[in-house]
Amino acid sequence: MRHLQRMRSVFKCVLFVPITLCAIYLLSPSVKLLIGFIPMEKCHLESETNLDSSVDASLNLQSRPDVQTCTYWKAAIIWEGMFDPRLYDEMHKMKGSSVALTVFAVGRYLDAYLHTFLNSAEQHFMVGLPVTYYVFTDMPEKVPNIKLSPLRSMKVIKVEKNSRWQDVSMMRMKSISDVIESDIRHHCTHVFCFDVDQVFTGRFGSEALGDSVALLHAHYYHLPKYFYTYDRNPNSKAYMETGDFYYHAAIFGGSWKNVKALTEACYQGIMEDKQNNVEALWHDESHLNKYMLLHKPSKVLSPEYCWDTSIGFRRDIQVTRLLWAPKYYDTLRTP
Repeated sequence: MRHLQRMRSVFKCVLFVPITLCAIYLLSPSVKLLIGFIPMEKCHLESETNLDSSVDASLNLQSRPDVQTCTYWKAAIIWEGMFDPRLYDEMHKMKGSSVALTVFAVGRYLDAYLHTFLNSAEQHFMVGLPVTYYVFTDMPEKVPNIKLSPLRSMKVIKVEKNSRWQDVSMMRMKSISDVIESDIRHHCTHVFCFDVDQVFTGRFGSEALGDSVALLHAHYYHLPKYFYTYDRNPNSKAYMETGDFYYHAAIFGGSWKNVKALTEACYQGIMEDKQNNVEALWHDESHLNKYMLLHKPSKVLSPEYCWDTSIGFRRDIQVTRLLWAPKYYDTLRTP
């Protein structure tokens, strides 16, 4: 018994250190500024032709020497200046690409964010491609009536409201998997999944499409891996000692087959944790990071695609395509 208590104490200390350091980072503007000067790793591929078939050969990896533009498994990390948007749009129109956008607006989140999210998506998300919005909500009657552009449509799906916001976040994995199987797979080639408390501010276009797409978390992409807040509880299915990057679950996507596989795996891990009275540190995001460690994404989006303005100025963020909306957790996450 004493040995078990000692092990639990050690585990708590190990977990406490990176969380404390990250809290200091999040609360200190001066620390955030200094973090921006920590250099990223560099892409060591000699030319675009070194990329494997999962990444479009038109990307210019050398155009952004200030940031990491590829991974060691030959996936591109997409930054402004690396791609020709017209070439991407023409290619995906020729291929007949179509996109399902899933978003959850449950409880007070619907009133606070959904109208702005959808309106901004109409202006900036996959413009020129067929897009279907799948809005998951517990109050279908309150979904705003948005004027949609040609080639766009919306489907509203009623879901139950969980008593805890953590469960809303985690259970979305099953809802997304179910609707891919019943509907999306018959109509769309790709799926992108978003948190609703965000607003599009610039092009979020076809350059982001890929077989499996992950997003670099804006608060972690300059930090050493030691600071990444993976779930380090060995009793959780999301347990990780280390990883490649820290991915943000506010956005993930890919082909419908790959997103279905991801959401099914994350849901299975979440349910196994529940059976063992375990909850991953960052809930579905922890499970997503574990999945992406085992199944490498074919494309990675830079923090341009989901930026938090509270971080302040960063020279490598030349454009912002999606911004974190103000977070009202005190009011939105209360029962």
